[in-house]
Amino acid sequence: MQLIRDILAARRNGGPPAVSFEFFTPKTVEGDRNLLDRTIPALLKAKPDFCSVTYGAGGTTREKTLALVDALQSRFHITGMAHLTCVGSTAAELSQIVAQIRELGIRNILALRGDPPVGTGEFAPTPKGFSFARDLVSFARCFGEFSLGVAGFPEGHVACKEGKHADWQHLKEKVEAGADFIVTQIFFDNDDFHRFRDHLTNQLGVRVPIIPGILPILSANQVKKFTQLCGATMPAAFLAKLDELGDDDVSVTQFGIEYATRQCEDLIRAGVPGLHFYTLNKAFSTLHVLDGLGLLRG
Repeated sequence: MQLIRDILAARRNGGPPAVSFEFFTPKTVEGDRNLLDRTIPALLKAKPDFCSVTYGAGGTTREKTLALVDALQSRFHITGMAHLTCVGSTAAELSQIVAQIRELGIRNILALRGDPPVGTGEFAPTPKGFSFARDLVSFARCFGEFSLGVAGFPEGHVACKEGKHADWQHLKEKVEAGADFIVTQIFFDNDDFHRFRDHLTNQLGVRVPIIPGILPILSANQVKKFTQLCGATMPAAFLAKLDELGDDDVSVTQFGIEYATRQCEDLIRAGVPGLHFYTLNKAFSTLHVLDGLGLLRG
Protein backbone atom coordinates (compact mmCIF):
# COMPACT_ATOMS: atom_id res chain seq x y z
CA MET A 1 0.00 0.00 0.00
CA GLN A 2 1.09 3.54 -0.73
CA LEU A 3 2.39 6.11 1.69
CA ILE A 4 0.01 9.05 1.83
CA ARG A 5 2.90 11.49 1.62
CA ASP A 6 3.74 9.96 -1.78
CA ILE A 7 0.12 10.22 -2.93
CA LEU A 8 0.09 13.91 -2.02
CA ALA A 9 3.53 14.57 -3.50
CA ALA A 10 2.19 13.42 -6.86
CA ARG A 11 -0.39 16.24 -6.70
CA ARG A 12 2.31 18.91 -6.63
CA ASN A 13 2.51 18.68 -10.40
CA GLY A 14 -1.14 19.62 -10.82
CA GLY A 15 -4.20 17.60 -11.66
CA PRO A 16 -7.27 16.91 -9.50
CA PRO A 17 -6.98 16.79 -5.72
CA ALA A 18 -6.59 13.53 -3.85
CA VAL A 19 -9.90 12.22 -2.53
CA SER A 20 -10.15 10.46 0.82
CA PHE A 21 -12.91 9.23 3.13
CA GLU A 22 -13.18 8.82 6.87
CA PHE A 23 -15.18 6.09 8.61
CA PHE A 24 -15.92 5.33 12.23
CA THR A 25 -16.19 1.85 13.70
CA PRO A 26 -19.87 0.81 13.99
CA LYS A 27 -21.26 -0.25 17.35
CA THR A 28 -23.47 -3.05 16.03
CA VAL A 29 -23.18 -6.08 13.78
CA GLU A 30 -25.74 -4.51 11.45
CA GLY A 31 -23.63 -1.36 11.29
CA ASP A 32 -20.57 -3.42 10.39
CA ARG A 33 -22.52 -5.17 7.65
CA ASN A 34 -23.88 -1.93 6.19
CA LEU A 35 -20.45 -0.32 6.13
CA LEU A 36 -18.59 -3.27 4.63
CA ASP A 37 -21.26 -4.53 2.25
CA ARG A 38 -22.92 -1.29 1.15
CA THR A 39 -21.22 1.98 2.02
CA ILE A 40 -17.62 1.15 1.16
CA PRO A 41 -18.47 -0.70 -2.09
CA ALA A 42 -20.64 2.26 -3.15
CA LEU A 43 -17.84 4.73 -2.42
CA LEU A 44 -15.41 2.68 -4.48
CA LYS A 45 -17.02 4.36 -7.49
CA ALA A 46 -14.97 7.41 -6.57
CA LYS A 47 -11.70 5.42 -6.57
CA PRO A 48 -10.46 7.09 -3.36
CA ASP A 49 -6.76 7.64 -2.86
CA PHE A 50 -6.99 6.56 0.79
CA CYS A 51 -9.44 6.04 3.63
CA SER A 52 -9.07 6.53 7.38
CA VAL A 53 -10.73 5.00 10.42
CA THR A 54 -11.31 6.80 13.70
CA TYR A 55 -10.08 5.67 17.10
CA GLY A 56 -12.81 5.88 19.73
CA ALA A 57 -12.47 8.22 22.68
CA GLY A 58 -9.95 6.78 25.10
CA GLY A 59 -8.82 4.22 22.52
CA THR A 60 -12.00 2.22 23.05
CA THR A 61 -12.22 0.96 19.46
CA ARG A 62 -8.57 0.10 18.90
CA GLU A 63 -9.03 -3.51 17.79
CA LYS A 64 -12.02 -2.66 15.57
CA THR A 65 -10.16 0.31 14.12
CA LEU A 66 -7.23 -1.84 13.07
CA ALA A 67 -9.51 -4.61 11.80
CA LEU A 68 -11.42 -2.12 9.62
CA VAL A 69 -8.25 -0.56 8.21
CA ASP A 70 -6.99 -4.08 7.49
CA ALA A 71 -10.25 -4.85 5.67
CA LEU A 72 -9.96 -1.67 3.61
CA GLN A 73 -6.54 -2.78 2.46
CA SER A 74 -6.92 -6.56 2.13
CA ARG A 75 -10.56 -6.81 0.98
CA PHE A 76 -11.02 -3.56 -0.93
CA HIS A 77 -7.40 -2.81 -1.91
CA ILE A 78 -7.63 0.79 -0.67
CA THR A 79 -4.73 2.49 1.07
CA GLY A 80 -5.75 2.79 4.72
CA MET A 81 -4.83 5.11 7.56
CA ALA A 82 -5.30 4.21 11.22
CA HIS A 83 -6.00 6.89 13.80
CA LEU A 84 -3.86 6.59 16.92
CA THR A 85 -4.18 8.61 20.13
CA CYS A 86 -2.25 9.23 23.33
CA VAL A 87 -5.28 8.65 25.55
CA GLY A 88 -5.23 5.70 27.92
CA SER A 89 -1.94 4.15 26.79
CA THR A 90 1.57 4.15 28.18
CA ALA A 91 4.54 4.48 25.87
CA ALA A 92 5.12 0.73 26.22
CA GLU A 93 1.53 -0.02 25.21
CA LEU A 94 1.75 2.38 22.28
CA SER A 95 4.89 0.58 21.19
CA GLN A 96 2.91 -2.66 21.01
CA ILE A 97 0.08 -0.97 19.08
CA VAL A 98 2.45 0.56 16.53
CA ALA A 99 4.11 -2.85 16.10
CA GLN A 100 0.67 -4.37 15.48
CA ILE A 101 -0.11 -1.67 12.93
CA ARG A 102 3.11 -2.43 11.10
CA GLU A 103 2.49 -6.18 11.17
CA LEU A 104 -0.88 -5.64 9.49
CA GLY A 105 0.82 -3.83 6.63
CA ILE A 106 -0.74 -0.48 7.55
CA ARG A 107 1.72 2.21 6.53
CA ASN A 108 -0.19 5.39 7.42
CA ILE A 109 -1.10 6.79 10.85
CA LEU A 110 -3.02 9.88 11.91
CA ALA A 111 -1.38 10.79 15.22
CA LEU A 112 -3.71 12.58 17.65
CA ARG A 113 -3.70 13.59 21.28
CA GLY A 114 -7.25 12.23 21.41
CA ASP A 115 -10.28 12.82 23.59
CA PRO A 116 -11.07 11.09 26.88
CA PRO A 117 -14.23 8.97 27.08
CA VAL A 118 -17.41 11.01 27.46
CA GLY A 119 -18.15 11.88 31.07
CA THR A 120 -14.59 11.44 32.34
CA GLY A 121 -13.69 15.12 32.37
CA GLU A 122 -10.86 16.93 30.61
CA PHE A 123 -7.88 15.22 29.03
CA ALA A 124 -5.32 13.97 31.53
CA PRO A 125 -2.04 12.38 30.41
CA THR A 126 -1.65 8.69 31.10
CA PRO A 127 1.25 8.04 33.50
CA LYS A 128 4.28 7.00 31.43
CA GLY A 129 2.38 8.09 28.33
CA PHE A 130 2.31 11.25 26.23
CA SER A 131 0.63 14.61 26.74
CA PHE A 132 0.69 15.97 23.20
CA ALA A 133 0.30 14.76 19.64
CA ARG A 134 3.77 16.06 18.79
CA ASP A 135 5.20 13.54 21.27
CA LEU A 136 3.25 10.73 19.62
CA VAL A 137 4.52 11.83 16.19
CA SER A 138 8.14 11.75 17.40
CA PHE A 139 7.54 8.36 19.00
CA ALA A 140 5.91 6.79 15.92
CA ARG A 141 8.61 8.22 13.65
CA CYS A 142 11.12 5.95 15.41
CA PHE A 143 9.29 2.78 14.33
CA GLY A 144 10.19 2.67 10.68
CA GLU A 145 8.60 3.67 7.44
CA PHE A 146 5.23 5.23 8.23
CA SER A 147 3.59 8.28 6.69
CA LEU A 148 2.29 10.34 9.61
CA GLY A 149 -0.56 12.80 9.50
CA VAL A 150 -1.84 15.18 12.18
CA ALA A 151 -5.01 17.15 12.78
CA GLY A 152 -5.32 20.88 12.17
CA PHE A 153 -8.03 23.24 13.41
CA PRO A 154 -8.90 26.20 11.16
CA GLU A 155 -10.66 27.93 14.05
CA GLY A 156 -8.25 26.69 16.73
CA HIS A 157 -8.69 23.66 18.97
CA VAL A 158 -11.65 24.03 21.30
CA ALA A 159 -9.44 23.13 24.29
CA CYS A 160 -6.68 25.64 23.49
CA LYS A 161 -7.44 28.46 25.89
CA GLU A 162 -4.64 30.66 24.48
CA GLY A 163 -6.46 31.06 21.15
CA LYS A 164 -6.10 29.88 17.59
CA HIS A 165 -2.67 31.38 16.90
CA ALA A 166 -1.23 29.49 19.85
CA ASP A 167 -2.93 26.33 18.58
CA TRP A 168 -1.47 26.85 15.12
CA GLN A 169 1.98 27.19 16.67
CA HIS A 170 1.42 23.82 18.33
CA LEU A 171 0.51 22.44 14.90
CA LYS A 172 3.82 23.69 13.53
CA GLU A 173 5.52 21.78 16.35
CA LYS A 174 3.73 18.60 15.26
CA VAL A 175 5.06 19.08 11.75
CA GLU A 176 8.56 19.73 13.07
CA ALA A 177 8.28 16.47 15.05
CA GLY A 178 7.88 14.56 11.79
CA ALA A 179 4.33 14.89 10.44
CA ASP A 180 4.04 14.59 6.65
CA PHE A 181 0.62 16.18 6.18
CA ILE A 182 -2.28 17.87 7.96
CA VAL A 183 -5.98 16.96 7.83
CA THR A 184 -8.32 19.63 9.16
CA GLN A 185 -11.30 19.52 11.44
CA ILE A 186 -14.62 20.40 9.81
CA PHE A 187 -15.39 24.04 8.99
CA PHE A 188 -18.26 25.74 7.20
CA ASP A 189 -16.68 29.08 6.32
CA ASN A 190 -13.89 28.69 3.78
CA ASP A 191 -12.41 32.00 4.89
CA ASP A 192 -11.46 30.25 8.13
CA PHE A 193 -9.53 27.65 6.16
CA HIS A 194 -7.83 30.22 3.95
CA ARG A 195 -6.69 32.29 6.94
CA PHE A 196 -5.47 29.12 8.66
CA ARG A 197 -3.49 27.92 5.66
CA ASP A 198 -2.06 31.36 4.91
CA HIS A 199 -0.87 31.78 8.49
CA LEU A 200 0.74 28.35 8.57
CA THR A 201 2.52 28.76 5.25
CA ASN A 202 3.35 32.47 5.21
CA GLN A 203 3.88 33.22 8.91
CA LEU A 204 5.03 29.89 10.33
CA GLY A 205 6.78 28.40 7.32
CA VAL A 206 4.83 25.10 7.31
CA ARG A 207 5.41 23.34 4.00
CA VAL A 208 3.55 20.03 4.31
CA PRO A 209 0.24 19.48 2.45
CA ILE A 210 -2.86 20.76 4.24
CA ILE A 211 -6.01 18.78 3.40
CA PRO A 212 -9.39 20.35 4.24
CA GLY A 213 -11.92 18.12 6.00
CA ILE A 214 -15.43 18.35 4.54
CA LEU A 215 -18.71 17.28 6.14
CA PRO A 216 -21.78 17.05 3.88
CA ILE A 217 -24.39 17.51 6.60
CA LEU A 218 -27.29 15.08 6.98
CA SER A 219 -29.45 16.65 9.72
CA ALA A 220 -29.67 19.98 11.51
CA ASN A 221 -29.59 18.52 15.01
CA GLN A 222 -26.62 16.33 14.20
CA VAL A 223 -24.45 19.11 12.81
CA LYS A 224 -25.31 21.40 15.72
CA LYS A 225 -24.09 18.72 18.13
CA PHE A 226 -20.91 18.23 16.11
CA THR A 227 -20.10 21.92 16.07
CA GLN A 228 -20.66 22.21 19.82
CA LEU A 229 -18.18 19.39 20.41
CA CYS A 230 -15.46 20.57 18.05
CA GLY A 231 -15.92 24.33 18.24
CA ALA A 232 -16.62 24.89 14.54
CA THR A 233 -18.63 28.01 13.72
CA MET A 234 -21.77 27.93 11.62
CA PRO A 235 -22.08 31.11 9.50
CA ALA A 236 -25.28 33.07 10.04
CA ALA A 237 -26.76 32.29 6.61
CA PHE A 238 -25.90 28.60 7.03
CA LEU A 239 -27.54 28.45 10.45
CA ALA A 240 -30.59 30.36 9.23
CA LYS A 241 -31.09 27.84 6.42
CA LEU A 242 -30.85 24.95 8.88
CA ASP A 243 -33.43 26.59 11.12
CA GLU A 244 -35.69 27.08 8.11
CA LEU A 245 -35.44 23.41 7.11
CA GLY A 246 -35.85 22.16 10.67
CA ASP A 247 -36.36 18.41 10.97
CA ASP A 248 -36.78 17.85 7.22
CA ASP A 249 -33.70 15.67 6.90
CA VAL A 250 -34.24 15.03 3.19
CA SER A 251 -34.05 18.75 2.49
CA VAL A 252 -31.17 19.21 4.92
CA THR A 253 -29.25 16.45 3.14
CA GLN A 254 -29.79 18.16 -0.23
CA PHE A 255 -28.72 21.49 1.24
CA GLY A 256 -25.66 19.75 2.68
CA ILE A 257 -24.71 18.40 -0.74
CA GLU A 258 -25.07 21.81 -2.37
CA TYR A 259 -23.17 23.60 0.39
CA ALA A 260 -20.30 21.10 0.48
CA THR A 261 -20.04 21.21 -3.32
CA ARG A 262 -19.66 24.99 -3.26
CA GLN A 263 -17.08 24.70 -0.49
CA CYS A 264 -15.08 22.18 -2.49
CA GLU A 265 -15.24 24.21 -5.70
CA ASP A 266 -13.68 27.16 -3.90
CA LEU A 267 -11.06 24.98 -2.23
CA ILE A 268 -10.08 23.36 -5.52
CA ARG A 269 -9.66 26.81 -7.08
CA ALA A 270 -7.37 27.62 -4.14
CA GLY A 271 -5.19 24.64 -5.02
CA VAL A 272 -5.74 22.29 -2.09
CA PRO A 273 -3.88 18.98 -2.49
CA GLY A 274 -6.84 16.86 -1.38
CA LEU A 275 -10.39 16.70 -0.06
CA HIS A 276 -11.07 14.55 3.00
CA PHE A 277 -14.74 13.66 3.47
CA TYR A 278 -16.23 12.85 6.85
CA THR A 279 -18.72 10.35 5.46
CA LEU A 280 -20.54 9.45 8.70
CA ASN A 281 -20.48 5.91 7.23
CA LYS A 282 -22.87 6.97 4.46
CA ALA A 283 -22.21 7.11 0.72
CA PHE A 284 -25.09 9.12 -0.78
CA SER A 285 -24.04 12.71 -0.03
CA THR A 286 -20.32 12.25 -0.60
CA LEU A 287 -20.91 10.62 -3.98
CA HIS A 288 -23.25 13.43 -5.04
CA VAL A 289 -20.69 16.06 -4.04
CA LEU A 290 -17.95 14.30 -5.99
CA ASP A 291 -20.28 13.91 -8.97
CA GLY A 292 -21.01 17.64 -8.90
CA LEU A 293 -17.28 18.33 -8.87
CA GLY A 294 -16.59 15.95 -11.75
CA LEU A 295 -14.40 13.81 -9.48
CA LEU A 296 -16.17 10.45 -9.79
CA ARG A 297 -13.50 8.34 -11.40
CA GLY A 298 -15.43 5.13 -11.98
